[in-house]
Amino acid sequence: MTDKKQDHPLQKNSLQTRLLHEDRHPQDYQGFVNTPLFRGSTVLFPDAKTLLSNDQPYTYGRYGTPTTTALEQALALAEQAAGCLLTPSGMSAITTSLLAFVQKGDHILVADSVYYPTRNFCDQLQRSMGVETTYFDPLVGEKITDLFRDNSRLVFLEAPGSLSMDMSDIPLIAGLAHQRGMTVMCDNTWASPLLCQPLTLGVDISLQACTKYVTGHSDAMLGAILYNEKAGQQVRDWHRFAGNCPGSEEVFLGTRGLRTLAVRLKAHEQSALKIARWLESRPEVERVLYPALESDPGHSLWKRDFSGANGLFSIELKQGDSRKIHNMMDALTLFGMGWSWGGFESLVVPFNLHNTRSAVKHPDRTSLRLHIGLEDPDDLTADLERGLGKLA
Repeated sequence: MTDKKQDHPLQKNSLQTRLLHEDRHPQDYQGFVNTPLFRGSTVLFPDAKTLLSNDQPYTYGRYGTPTTTALEQALALAEQAAGCLLTPSGMSAITTSLLAFVQKGDHILVADSVYYPTRNFCDQLQRSMGVETTYFDPLVGEKITDLFRDNSRLVFLEAPGSLSMDMSDIPLIAGLAHQRGMTVMCDNTWASPLLCQPLTLGVDISLQACTKYVTGHSDAMLGAILYNEKAGQQVRDWHRFAGNCPGSEEVFLGTRGLRTLAVRLKAHEQSALKIARWLESRPEVERVLYPALESDPGHSLWKRDFSGANGLFSIELKQGDSRKIHNMMDALTLFGMGWSWGGFESLVVPFNLHNTRSAVKHPDRTSLRLHIGLEDPDDLTADLERGLGKLA
């Protein structure tokens, strides 16, 4: 674990530039540009006094290495956080944060459109720990106060929402929750650390599945907890208790990916917008769910709170028959079928929200989530056109 440094010599430069230069110290490593990959468990102390007081920067491999510090400081810089904690996956970042702030008898409010494993974990909290969860319409706005109870402790947001891409009003909900002394968390994976900084919008803890855009190459599992001063001590303690310790190589890959994140996101966004607008014009498509589109109902909130978009969006087809949609997917050659996203490759997965949401009713139909990778967008468009032809 490491807290954000207070003074940055490149303070006047853009975030993109600072992420390339901050938190690298070649002079400490014989001039090598990148912080080396430190693997280790035991850390030696110079004398008994230092050993017993733990009075040195690194004390045990589970609590961090210079490799860990480099990425934690860079992520904290990007999200304007007081500090950062790395975890072995995005899901472990979510579970660690929730466990740090709830106890038996508490009530929490969770957006209906959160990542489905998050929902599963909250249901398990209710069964095993007696923590009651209320799922709310992500578009609830100020009416969320109608759901507050005396024992409400926490609000969990995700914007845009998983699969359905709903845009919650983060500052409004965070402000109302704070009036009641509640903690506010937000899964910020879609935006990555660069496109939205939830802590500046009033959130206490921002969560990242660095598995996605931060690593960017579909070759590592990694998560991050970004926190403000108020939430810091509590989540740091629980992170230490839980023994969360990501692998050294995964951390190194996360740092490498973060250096190129800005340019990759721009390429993903440009291609995704081009393809999303083309899909809007297709007769087979009912609706494109992508807040970067002017036609999307969440566009104004996205434009206010986000500085850009990425390659992930969903489409609703006029043909909702799962068999025909599966035939369409099988006809694609450039879109792989697999979970996760944020890598260099394009992906497609089907989904049906009918039985996975409770606060908002969804029709029983199959839709598609697309991740637009770094292939030539004209090639991807041709691939989608071939697939859409199979719906006839």
